[in-house]
Amino acid sequence: MQLEKVYEPQRFEPHWAQWWIDHALYRAEVIPGRPVFSLVIPPPNVTGSLHIGHMLDHTVMDVAVRWHRMNGETTLWLPGMDHAGIATQMVVERQLAQQGLKRIQLGREEFERRVWQWKEEYGGRIQHQIRREGASVDWSRERFTMDAGLSRAVRETFVRLWEAGLIYRGDYMVNWCPGCQTAISDVETIHEAQPGHLWHIRYPVVNNEESVVLATTRPETMLGDTAVAVHPDDDRYRHLIGKKVRLPLVGREIPIVADTMVDPKFGTGVVKITPAHDPNDFEASKRHNLPLIRVIGTDARMTAEAGIYANLSRFEARKRIIAALQESGELVDIEDYTVNIAKCDRSKDVIEPLVSTQWFIKMKPLAEKAMEAVQSGRITFVPDDRVTLFYQWMTNIRDWCISRQLWWGHRIPAWYCRACKELTVARETPAVCSHCQSTEIEQETDVLDTWFSSGLWPFSTLGWPDQTEDLKTFYPTSLLITGFDILFFWVARMIMLGLWCTGDVPFRQVHMHGLVRDADRQKMSKTKGNVVDPLKLMDQYGTDACRIALLISAAPGADIALKEDRIEAARAFANKLWNASRLLFLNMEKSGVDARVSPHADVTSAEIATGANEVPVEDAWIFGRLNECASVVNRALDQHRYHEAAQTLWDFVWHEFCDWYLEVKKLRFQDNSGLDHHWKAALTVYETALRLLHPFMPFVTEELWQRLAHETSQRPELPVSISLAHYPQPGQNIANTKADRTFGLLRQIITAARELRADNKLDPKMTYEASLYLHAAVLAPADLAIIETVTRLTIALASGIPQQGGLLRSNPDFDLRVEASAESSNGAGSEEARTRLRKEIANLQKVIGSSERQLSDETFLSRAPEKVVNGMRAKLAEYKAQLKKNENLLEGYSEPEA
Repeated sequence: MQLEKVYEPQRFEPHWAQWWIDHALYRAEVIPGRPVFSLVIPPPNVTGSLHIGHMLDHTVMDVAVRWHRMNGETTLWLPGMDHAGIATQMVVERQLAQQGLKRIQLGREEFERRVWQWKEEYGGRIQHQIRREGASVDWSRERFTMDAGLSRAVRETFVRLWEAGLIYRGDYMVNWCPGCQTAISDVETIHEAQPGHLWHIRYPVVNNEESVVLATTRPETMLGDTAVAVHPDDDRYRHLIGKKVRLPLVGREIPIVADTMVDPKFGTGVVKITPAHDPNDFEASKRHNLPLIRVIGTDARMTAEAGIYANLSRFEARKRIIAALQESGELVDIEDYTVNIAKCDRSKDVIEPLVSTQWFIKMKPLAEKAMEAVQSGRITFVPDDRVTLFYQWMTNIRDWCISRQLWWGHRIPAWYCRACKELTVARETPAVCSHCQSTEIEQETDVLDTWFSSGLWPFSTLGWPDQTEDLKTFYPTSLLITGFDILFFWVARMIMLGLWCTGDVPFRQVHMHGLVRDADRQKMSKTKGNVVDPLKLMDQYGTDACRIALLISAAPGADIALKEDRIEAARAFANKLWNASRLLFLNMEKSGVDARVSPHADVTSAEIATGANEVPVEDAWIFGRLNECASVVNRALDQHRYHEAAQTLWDFVWHEFCDWYLEVKKLRFQDNSGLDHHWKAALTVYETALRLLHPFMPFVTEELWQRLAHETSQRPELPVSISLAHYPQPGQNIANTKADRTFGLLRQIITAARELRADNKLDPKMTYEASLYLHAAVLAPADLAIIETVTRLTIALASGIPQQGGLLRSNPDFDLRVEASAESSNGAGSEEARTRLRKEIANLQKVIGSSERQLSDETFLSRAPEKVVNGMRAKLAEYKAQLKKNENLLEGYSEPEA
């Protein structure tokens, strides 16, 4: 049972992380009759390493999983990784570039082989990091979104959606990322407000002295204009509808059309129509049968259609076009304007709207089912403050562009026939065209958006489309825990695809936590240099300290400002627990006490735990506090209030168990004293507290718990582990009001004595005479002896308020006078005492004023129960008596000489 002197988490955390895996403690085995709890890990990208947001995510999940497992439920937490199409391809292409190679030189098959090779070489980093966090996942069920089983599920889903008419292919406006060289969806873009300009350009009317002036934020696209538009009811331009204008710099004649999309109040009420480079203009071109002229290519450079500006970057072309317009006199004005720029969330390149042939899913039918699932309560959000946003997004959802111009990913299962030009969509690779039986077929080169396969994650990982035992047992999953930032990227799509593919929701509950930001609440980013590496924090402070520091900060839906001093405090908390354990173990070893504990016990009373008819006041008190702690923690975990559960445990372990209970209890300990009930009580509370704390700090609790002797675990076929022990539940009728009052009084007296000694700088090694007047309570001699030992006072009980001499500290329950004076410490503590008294007097005056105002309120007095009013009046009398005492005490302190 001997415990090392120093808390060094780096010594034992790696051991337990590997021990849990080696013994397959967290493999989910279906046991008939047991309730089931399941969830899947949001699969991190195979390319990356874990950031602090991942650690928060995984820690909250691990607390939930360990709690349910310790409650006896069959628990599955399924791990895995995402193939991360764009990100992985970019990483491997950069690696190839260092070798002087491009993917086009290798060919698709060889490039894919290189990516798989890279995945095998570097993909293990994520696994190692998840293990370092203490995540109790079932590694036997680990999945990868490009696994054969998941690839089959992807094809099955695509074909079903195609057969239902929900997938289509066509030329549409997409968000094109020049950096990634692929189309991306709306939710993969970010918008930034930047200072820009509105350039006002004159377009002359053909065969007319008139001209129209319009404004644009992107003059480089004017080379692709195929019309200008005005509102049909705008009297200023009604006479020009049907006429033509001459496009500046180009000379092309384009029509003036009437369209209700034009806002007559914005600018001049005239807009340019550039169908190839603006989504609204693209739709307008369909209404007016306008041609599309692409003047910007997929590489973000000007095309041959741009004439003399061909091959220039779009931004260089902008500069030259503005200069040319100024020279021709067609640039009327330049106005400062804030522009909302769309960028690729990954590469940060400015998005170029381009018309491209892509694959899409019709989202409206899927979104309607998803909204119904939330409205009916089949899925609940905790907290529910994002539900309105969910509905808004689903109501206004656009069709999802699911094709990506990449080589790494799930290749779209569609084949083109060169003979009959028809399309074959199939679950298995066809040998011939399904329409004409020709063998001249070629598969679509595009791959599916990564979020397509991620959207199938809750059920594809369990074996769907086969009706496996895992799918029957663990689907729908019980809970999804994730950050609110991927509500639309991932959560909404899982709901839509889960309902479509399985007919049931993918999860019953969604708990969304906030984001981890830096100490100044700024978003973490590499460019700002404020990214926090969780591995470094774990190395420095220990994993347990990082976990509980994050958890205490994780109020539902609120962002976390990560401050290192909070993690330092968490390490101090772990160190406090370690030192308390060492104190217990050393004393028990000396006394030869049997340290056998039951891992199945709930919270009971001190009498039941010790087998004694009468127990010391500290035992009755601590068992009541332990019971309250267990009650609050279990309720908070059930409600996903992980911060509340963590804070409750912190307060109980540090401030109640360590600071008070053990400080008192160690004075009761005597070698070979035969007082077994003292040890039984202390050991029972200690072991129960370890089990309560385990989901939050798994490593240190396992290390300490293993030093005790145990009975069998919940799973006899597995080694004994605290993670398989029973999670303590609160008992009935354990609270002891008398013990609470008595021990509360003991704490108040000790605190008052310590403050009095500190305020007056009394010699800490010297024992002083003191008198104590208890207004109503009674202390047993053993309890009084505790106070004397802790405070270094020799106390005589008085029958009234000590009136003369010494240093006095009072409150409504007692008066304590120490036979010493500020002068005995050369007056060093007088100022501290005066300062404390002034603060107490000011607070009492505020409370008295508030109480008097309330008790003089006739409305309140007429409505409040008589018992409440009488209680307030009694309290007011106590406050006034205490105020008088404090004022007298303040007068007794001499002011320092000038």
